[in-house]
Amino acid sequence: MSRLALLIARRYLISKKTTNAINVLSGISMFGMFGGTMALIVVLSVFNGFESLVTSLYNTFNPDLKISPREGKVFVPTESQWAAMRQIRGIGATAKVLEENAFFKYYENGDFGRLKGVDSAFTQVSNVDTAIIEGEYRLNGYLSEYSQADHRAAYGDTAALSPDEAQPDRLLNYAVMGYVLQAKLGISLTDNFSALRVFMPLRIGDASSTALENAYKQETVYAAGIFSIQQDLDSKYVIVPINFVRQLLDYTQGEVSAIEIDVPNDADIATVQHELQRVWGDGFKVRNRYQQDETLYKVMRTEKLAVYIILIFMLILVAFNMVGSLSILVIEKKRDIGILKAMGATRQFIERVFLFESMLLAFIGAASGALLAVALCWAQQQFKIIKLQGNSFLVDAYPVQMQWLDFVWVGLAVFVIAFIAAYLPAKRAAEQSQLLLQE
Repeated sequence: MSRLALLIARRYLISKKTTNAINVLSGISMFGMFGGTMALIVVLSVFNGFESLVTSLYNTFNPDLKISPREGKVFVPTESQWAAMRQIRGIGATAKVLEENAFFKYYENGDFGRLKGVDSAFTQVSNVDTAIIEGEYRLNGYLSEYSQADHRAAYGDTAALSPDEAQPDRLLNYAVMGYVLQAKLGISLTDNFSALRVFMPLRIGDASSTALENAYKQETVYAAGIFSIQQDLDSKYVIVPINFVRQLLDYTQGEVSAIEIDVPNDADIATVQHELQRVWGDGFKVRNRYQQDETLYKVMRTEKLAVYIILIFMLILVAFNMVGSLSILVIEKKRDIGILKAMGATRQFIERVFLFESMLLAFIGAASGALLAVALCWAQQQFKIIKLQGNSFLVDAYPVQMQWLDFVWVGLAVFVIAFIAAYLPAKRAAEQSQLLLQE
């Protein structure tokens, strides 16, 4: 019976109507579903593209997993905790991190930022070294390896060396920083005469002192490289050796603010995260990449959901045209309904005919819109048709990424809207009284 109802609905869809308004309203309904579906998929794909872009940028800096205390700033990992971690399958490299806010000064320029001390394994848990746009990723080195060569390259082979450079065996601390902070401070990588001064509040000191040198402990570090990842990161982070931060903060050798962990691609991050949480207990947070910037990802998903809801309302408005066209069609087909009832058709069969009519209208419009959306998204991916204005963007065209789940949600929305729009006309058609054939 369902197949027969579908055949009758298809016949009603393609047959010529005596009332021209039915054709107009049906066309508007179909075109509305076409445009709404296309807009939904295209806009959601653009949101996916931007989300993927932002995620890839933050993933350059953030590790797969990060262990930090729930209370307090620092902690000292015990040998038993390290041993338990080594027993967990799926853990790659681990890096010790010590972070704190600091004030940076270069000549007369100063600004606040985030000082991040890392150990030698940091490049194995993050990809900051791949984001260097000037200089190199270098956190320590001897003058004979770096400063003398750079000095002569910048000022000539006959240039005199500074007093520090006369000590080729002296080990210096170097820093890698974001390009926004570097531009604010006016730091030059070729200037070996003036180091970057880092100020940290004294843990025990004279609170009444107003002089910067007396109220803060300071150390110097030389800039070795500039990275460009994302403006929020580029405007505040300075990466230095972890011992440099410990010296500034007067911390012991084992104190860290976090442990950053790399998880190989063949391991399940959720399983590793669960095992680490079991090892470290409730006093510590074990966060994946999304949880490390949870607010950012929640905002992006909320924006995407808001756009989805707004465009769904557009489809609901289109559905009013579908209600109108089906209502007029019911009036036109009163005689056919009476004949079908005389032949033994049930109320459910009549309802099914007009429900199928609505579904066919919605399906043809939605399928056509989805196909065009796929074509537009593919063209944008391949040929970058719509460009981004300005030179401050990391990409020159709108990023697009199609996800099958978006198609599922759009299809489900179209189905529900079409069903609701057809329900009242179909119910009215089923309630039509039987008509005599001579009518």
